[in-house]
Amino acid sequence: MATSQVETISTGADKAKLAAAGTLVVAALAAFYLLGKQGLWVQWAVLLLGLGAAIAVFFASESGRQLAAFGRDAWREVKKVVWPARKEAMQITAYVFGFVLIMAMFLWLTDKTLEWVFYDLILGWKK
Repeated sequence: MATSQVETISTGADKAKLAAAGTLVVAALAAFYLLGKQGLWVQWAVLLLGLGAAIAVFFASESGRQLAAFGRDAWREVKKVVWPARKEAMQITAYVFGFVLIMAMFLWLTDKTLEWVFYDLILGWKK
């Protein structure tokens, strides 16, 4: 029987870093709205600086490092993918469109047949 383990934030320092990152996001948003009379440039500068600081603090935590490692691993896997050539991609797309068209016609025909059977033959509700 396989059991999955749930990883939690283990150290107080990581909890403090995540709390600081959340606080910085809230402070940046609050400053953006509170500095409305200072001008649009000041508002956006404070917002972007606050969000940048929050991101920097987040990536200094263990959760941030794990997220960055996951991103690196995902990018490494994407680079391993063998993408189809243009001709092959066009052929596959044509097959999908053809299948969708045939399926749509089948479902429409099934719907109309069931409508005819139920409403005309069984219930006798002529249109």
